[in-house]
Amino acid sequence: MKAQEIIKLESYLQKTFKLPTIQVKARPVKDDSAEVYIGDEFIGVIFRDDEDEDLSYNFQMAILEFDLD
Repeated sequence: MKAQEIIKLESYLQKTFKLPTIQVKARPVKDDSAEVYIGDEFIGVIFRDDEDEDLSYNFQMAILEFDLD
């Protein structure tokens, strides 16, 4: 993803979740996705989907059972 996309996504997530500590960071090897953090904790990945001429972003977050306790 381009730097400008990452900035826009980070701003969107911060506003949507009312959480200014959310950060979106470029992935070192992949250019079709970015990593999402709250502070120093990795929480998920945003994938860029530009197939079918419509650009969208998909956020994927895994929740482990032991995190629910």
